[in-house]
Amino acid sequence: MSFDQPALFAASAEPAAASFTPEDFPFFHGAAAMAETGVIDPSWVPTLLPLDHTLRTLARRLSERSLNGEQILPEPRLMLRALQLPVQRVKVLILGQDPYPTPSHPVGLSFSTDRQVRPLPRSLKNIYRELEDDLGVAPAVHGDLSAWQEQGVMLLNQTLSVGAGQAGSHQKLGWDAVTNAVITTLNRRTPAVVAILWGAHAQKLAPAMPAMVQLRSAHPSPLSASRGFFGSRPFSAVNRELQQLGLQPVDWQLPPA
Repeated sequence: MSFDQPALFAASAEPAAASFTPEDFPFFHGAAAMAETGVIDPSWVPTLLPLDHTLRTLARRLSERSLNGEQILPEPRLMLRALQLPVQRVKVLILGQDPYPTPSHPVGLSFSTDRQVRPLPRSLKNIYRELEDDLGVAPAVHGDLSAWQEQGVMLLNQTLSVGAGQAGSHQKLGWDAVTNAVITTLNRRTPAVVAILWGAHAQKLAPAMPAMVQLRSAHPSPLSASRGFFGSRPFSAVNRELQQLGLQPVDWQLPPA
């Protein structure tokens, strides 16, 4: 989601960037420990257990960046929040790029924000506009998409951290090994998962999910929404695919603030 430029904010209004040791990142302690402490659902342990060394390396790299003054987003416990949804409950995958680079915006779920964030990121506003055009669902006043996750919609970014004000800054940090493993697990799911791939960055991963139902369009970013995102009607398309798979459609209406 790095297409959304960070909002301007006064340095005096923001807390000082926290400095983290490797141990401050839950994934430093491994997949089993994360499941025991509720950071991820236990069903993801077989997927992540072979990556324990990779996860410790990521924690060390993030710690080094924070100790050098970089503000790391989102806070460590939220980075793997998408994996709180059990493997067997995932029926839709919405694949994002990386977290919003504005402090207080990213919450560990792709395209979602903290409920108090105003104004909403522009990509999310465009998602709400298309949802209204597609299904007549009035735009929510907040950006909290966790109600979708509760219904089996996995909101997964390809890169799970970012530096404040530096969109895309962690894309080469090593997260791809983690997200690729998650996608491989979902690709084996029966019934098939319905994947929403918005934009070229997400669509590069299409070959890794041949068993999934893939819905592709332009990205909802202001730079590309008018070139194929608006009018794509992804939400009704998802529900049609879910019904064909014998699954319950998603209620895309979000609760009020």
